[in-house]
Amino acid sequence: MIRLAALVMLVCAQAAIAQDRLVVFAAASLKEALDEYNTTFGTPVRAAYAASSALARQIEAGAPAQVFISADEEWMDYVERKSLLQPGTRRDVFANRLVWVVPAGRGTPADPLGALGPRDRLALADPQHVPAGKYARAALEKMGAWPGMAGRIAAAENVRGALALVARGECPLGVVYETDARAEPKVRIAGRIDPGLHPRIVYPAAAIRGAPPAALRYVAGLSRSPVFEKHGFARP
Repeated sequence: MIRLAALVMLVCAQAAIAQDRLVVFAAASLKEALDEYNTTFGTPVRAAYAASSALARQIEAGAPAQVFISADEEWMDYVERKSLLQPGTRRDVFANRLVWVVPAGRGTPADPLGALGPRDRLALADPQHVPAGKYARAALEKMGAWPGMAGRIAAAENVRGALALVARGECPLGVVYETDARAEPKVRIAGRIDPGLHPRIVYPAAAIRGAPPAALRYVAGLSRSPVFEKHGFARP
């Protein structure tokens, strides 16, 4: 399934270039906000959304992305170490925070994690590779809860997958970005996670080496557009 998605992403990107569109690879949590931003950008944009880890590896494999927006610094660092970024274009553009989410039809427990039943699972983005899941794992480790929860994680391919597990009622609790929770009416926020429990959540953006001038304008515009605050993102 992952390989098929990667192939589709590559084909779409190649088709976009053929149509003189700017190709943007972006973290899944940015979808609604970035789709809106793209309508205001002068050049047509084709955006591919997935976990930052998957996008970084596709760029490494030669996918013709022209802009990369990661949900953490680590995967942008990974692409930069491969000398695939256009020098001088990297900048931190957004910040976010983690929240507990429950299905919208359920009550909001005072202690979301403590309210889990013995067979209930916690929905997270893949805590081994995906930024949202890694942030959540770091917070659970600081809480001392990870050893008891490690075998009860419903790991999704990206943060939107974790959100969907809760929205469909397949998991009674999940950890996602606050912006994701705001974008999904079938969940409600049960509490915010102390940002001191995990590394700072920052989204770096950069043009890929060889990208056209439109890519530089695109990255620069991310820091100026009011669209992202409207969708709940903060500035670093």
